[in-house]
Amino acid sequence: MSALPTPTIEARQATTLLVVDDHDLLRLGLLTLVQANATGDGQAIAVLESRTLQEALELYGRHEEQIGLVLLDLHLPDAHGLTGLTQFLKVFPQAPVVVLSGVSDPGLMRHALSRGAHAYLTKSGDLKEVIGYIRTLGVLGTTAPESLAPESAPTLRAVRSTSGETLQLSERQVQVLDGILAGESNRDIAARAQLSEGTVKNHVSALLLLFGVRSRAQLISTLR
Repeated sequence: MSALPTPTIEARQATTLLVVDDHDLLRLGLLTLVQANATGDGQAIAVLESRTLQEALELYGRHEEQIGLVLLDLHLPDAHGLTGLTQFLKVFPQAPVVVLSGVSDPGLMRHALSRGAHAYLTKSGDLKEVIGYIRTLGVLGTTAPESLAPESAPTLRAVRSTSGETLQLSERQVQVLDGILAGESNRDIAARAQLSEGTVKNHVSALLLLFGVRSRAQLISTLR
């Protein structure tokens, strides 16, 4: 689930992204997708990478005029939760910051937006959703390469817990959740959904956090 409000970031001739995340694979994945989706309309897309909040602040200070968007993870070695977002916007109040989180938490999403984030995107879904949002801002150019035409918006499904709370899950989260409810192991879910076991494990962790439970058994009980 992601919060994707109508983009309000002021148009600027900035074609650089700043990705702030301490997971090397996540940064590599975004870098690869950005390069693959960059248009041939004369823009050179650059990606700056940072593993810590302090590094990110220093990079933004040096390249503020070139950076069109900051993708900020909420869990960094020197910042946890919304602390990093608050500190970043305290130093650079006008910075176009988008939260990139591994947790689909409606409450956290609302707090992030209320504190100045332009959007709340989840890492638990397809990273192409992140690329799609970036494209709406014009940072990747105005048109998509023909071989990479925009896909339809990700499918969301409402899931109601026994407490009456309704949450919106992505199609991938629903696949993993269905497997959990069917008693499948991570390996079984991975084989059926054509995912790696590590990816399934991350989805399971995100689902547990989202529903506020600590185990698969508690999750099943919450939904039945």
